[in-house]
Amino acid sequence: MFAVEVRDHMMIAHSLPRPVFGPAQGMHGATFVVDAAFFTDSLDEDGLAIDIGLATEILAGVVKPLNYQNLDELEIFAGKVTTTEFLAKHLFDAIAEKIAAGELGDGGARVKRLKIQLHESHVARAWYEADL
Repeated sequence: MFAVEVRDHMMIAHSLPRPVFGPAQGMHGATFVVDAAFFTDSLDEDGLAIDIGLATEILAGVVKPLNYQNLDELEIFAGKVTTTEFLAKHLFDAIAEKIAAGELGDGGARVKRLKIQLHESHVARAWYEADL
């Protein structure tokens, strides 16, 4: 299987209001490095799995609405606990929608699997991965 992975980042504020989160229950900031990996079984006639430029644009487009935001104040996350894992799934769903809408060009039809990984720090990360 072939894969193309692109990277962006986002800076957010949020709280995780459950006792299991200890000190992270309070408002705090996080800077996430966000990786999106697009998996295909084949290459196109130009030897590409997908257009890396379009993949970069798509990732930037789904990250931008969250960047520099307090996630606790966003209506789309009302009543949700915005853990790293939750955010990975949110970004996965947003990218999958863009692929389905044709925003990845012809290569989008070849994408069989998508993996969204958020790096919380140099020692911790989480991801969501599934077939499309």
